[in-house]
Amino acid sequence: MTIGTKIAWDDTVLPFQLDLPQMRGRIARLDGVLEGVLKQHDYPPVVEALVAEMALLTALIGQTIKLRWKLSLQVQSNGPVRMIATDYYAPKVEGEPARIRAYASFDRDRLTNEAPFAQIGKGYFAILIDQGKGTQPYQGITPLAGGSLSACAEAYFAQSEQLPTRFVLRFGKSIEPGVPEHWRAGGIMLQHMPKASPFAASGPGNGDILSADDLVDGEEGENWNRVNILLDTVEELELIGPALPPTDLLVRLFHEEQPRVYDSQSVRFGCTCSEDRVRQSLSIYSQKDIGHMTTDDGMVTADCQFCGAHYILDPESLGFEANQGE
Repeated sequence: MTIGTKIAWDDTVLPFQLDLPQMRGRIARLDGVLEGVLKQHDYPPVVEALVAEMALLTALIGQTIKLRWKLSLQVQSNGPVRMIATDYYAPKVEGEPARIRAYASFDRDRLTNEAPFAQIGKGYFAILIDQGKGTQPYQGITPLAGGSLSACAEAYFAQSEQLPTRFVLRFGKSIEPGVPEHWRAGGIMLQHMPKASPFAASGPGNGDILSADDLVDGEEGENWNRVNILLDTVEELELIGPALPPTDLLVRLFHEEQPRVYDSQSVRFGCTCSEDRVRQSLSIYSQKDIGHMTTDDGMVTADCQFCGAHYILDPESLGFEANQGE
């Protein structure tokens, strides 16, 4: 494989469809996106792993939705990792890359040597979709369960959308001769085309969260099980490594299922913060409130949690009482 082909598949999401079992999916590989996200912060390894997994889920889910503006994934918990937030911004113009940003809030002193998901306590996993002005934002929530963020996402699609969904994700630091150590991630999202079992609405019947197996039966259930058995044969290097194009991987996994691929979507790290947005967020405060935010140096400062941008603003120009025309 040439280096040009390697680069072509980095930071892309490839949509596909399996015609015979009526399923659709996405393959994503993230390289520079993760570097852009993680280099903004000094995260411990367990937090980096959680942010990497969340960013990969965001890329896969964001490309699935006919999105006009923004998809957000959030985790809120009472554990050492209190929050993880990611945003996926749809391209403004066809052919442009989508943008992803992410950050985590955590208590460093409470982190343990356990697995990354063990750093998350009780809480919820949420998906929020904002299609922009003139639309009503959507929010779906499911409890944190299943032992991974990908399992939480699967539960969300089963519970809120009644769509059997499966994620296989791999991520970690790549070590290559002559190349600085860096994060790479790869994953596959597989989803049954919308046609859930008529018994799905009643749930599993034991108070548990719905799963994909509760949504399909008969021939659909057999197809779902067969394709997932094939998906389980995927190897880590096939997902993360740069040597195998995603198109070849699909043929290797699902050649009898007649896979079809569509145009790939490139993704980049990108933040939407700006001085104007900071000013807008402070426009609801009075001059007295602004005074409480003013530092000893006589300025108001703000930091972007996503990209680390630092803003220094004149308090006289802030708030709804400010006379910015003079």
